[in-house]
Amino acid sequence: MIYELRTYEAAPGKLGALHARFRDHTLRIFARHGLGVVGFWTYAHGGWSDQLVYMMKFEDMADRAAKWASFLADEEWRNVVAESHRDGSLTTRVRSDILAPAHYSPLP
Repeated sequence: MIYELRTYEAAPGKLGALHARFRDHTLRIFARHGLGVVGFWTYAHGGWSDQLVYMMKFEDMADRAAKWASFLADEEWRNVVAESHRDGSLTTRVRSDILAPAHYSPLP
């Protein structure tokens, strides 16, 4: 099992719209493509107030590649992105880190 930690830095004034896109569209489309979401977070302390952080889980890198490719090719997702970017991008930066649990980690 591997985990992908993704950090989105919202464009000025767009964090609410970024949350809405995940809540109203992205999660449903993720589920359709078998993308496993561990959770979503914002910083309660430390970090930046304009960041949304979430974690995904995958069997391995091949599983990750296949599921992301399927998701990114989804016609509904493409329409959601186009609509949400009508007044400019919702993010200024996106970071992706791949994590593998240590052998003693309680996570699978």
